[in-house]
Amino acid sequence: MRRSVNQIGRRLTLNCALAVVASACCLASWTAPVRGQEGAAAPVGTAVAPPSGLIATDHPNDTGNAIDLKWTLSPDDVPDKKPRIVRGYEIHRSLADGSDREKLTQVAYHVGEYTDRSCEPGLDYLYEVITVGLGEVRSTPATLERPVHGVLQWFDMSRAWFGVIVLLVCGAVVVFTELVKSGRNLYVREIAGLKAIEEAIGRATEMGRPCLFVPGLLDINEPATVAGITLLSHVAKLSAEYESAIDVPTSRSLVMTAARETVHAAYLAAGRPEAYSDDRITYISEEQFAYVAYLTGYMVREKPAACFYAGTFFAESLILAETGNSIGAIQVAGTNEAAQLPFFVAACDYTLIGEELFAASAYLSKEPHQLGSLKGQDAGKVLAGVLLTVGCIVATLAALIPASPVLAYSLYFLKEVVLGKGGT
Repeated sequence: MRRSVNQIGRRLTLNCALAVVASACCLASWTAPVRGQEGAAAPVGTAVAPPSGLIATDHPNDTGNAIDLKWTLSPDDVPDKKPRIVRGYEIHRSLADGSDREKLTQVAYHVGEYTDRSCEPGLDYLYEVITVGLGEVRSTPATLERPVHGVLQWFDMSRAWFGVIVLLVCGAVVVFTELVKSGRNLYVREIAGLKAIEEAIGRATEMGRPCLFVPGLLDINEPATVAGITLLSHVAKLSAEYESAIDVPTSRSLVMTAARETVHAAYLAAGRPEAYSDDRITYISEEQFAYVAYLTGYMVREKPAACFYAGTFFAESLILAETGNSIGAIQVAGTNEAAQLPFFVAACDYTLIGEELFAASAYLSKEPHQLGSLKGQDAGKVLAGVLLTVGCIVATLAALIPASPVLAYSLYFLKEVVLGKGGT
């Protein structure tokens, strides 16, 4: 009996010992340190070296609300070090007297720069950069020797090339304007639609029918309306010389006033002031389709032999052009609305497409500012064409010879510095 009791006791002691050993193994596995890729244990809570060489400078080409920070990475922040000890860098900011200290952000490891874009211009700041290690261990801070503040820049030098292009185009406008004022004749390509005006007015005179001029739907403050009024001056002068009546129904009161003055001046220049009548230049309605209804009714009743449309038009363009085509009138149209050009092209005899309307205004008026502006814009288009051609050539060569650093830099320079937002 005593022997069996002793055996039971030894067995219980052995089982208890085994249980203690198993518990210790489990506890050791739970509390084992993190191991790196090479199998080495990561030293949790180990102190990390601080960064050094903190430098703060005003961010260039801004309004003074940004400061650039650069520092030398911690000696523990190396790519080939396993396990990785550095987790990032905390950036703190305070005023020059040390007050209002705050944490701005935490950047990742291997990052040695940051731009603080929340500064107030002219206010002095101090910065600190702290290395953050495993277990949220932090190093001593790297600090600035003296405060720094943002400065408002007068010029954004990163857009210098954009300024050069603007100066070239604007300078061309000024130069050509002065050339016209000095009496130099500038070549402007003749527009086919303008040559047809005299033919259309002559036909209206032969048939004994009036001419109709529609200056569009918008007011006199629109460039297309002003160009249309300039074209009206030429049409009215030819009508006075050919002794043909011209009717100008308008949808705006100011356009009516301007049209009356323009037509009156044209009749005076033609030597027939007695033939001018205010009753032929009328105000109809500012409502779009009420105005169009009057125009179509007028065309059907009076059957003008020549119809001219110059200005801004919308959905009524096809209605007017089809009505004029149905009565057999010669039609010349011009508008800056690209969506309406197909209707005028399809139903009219001649169409001034887009910028041709403004070019016609300059061509007919010979006004120095209009001619100078026209030629200056042409110079800008030539410059744009040259840059586009050079860019295509350089991009093609860079794709064919990818190993050439000269071509790669030339392509970057054209895309980002000259035509982009201004690279470095």
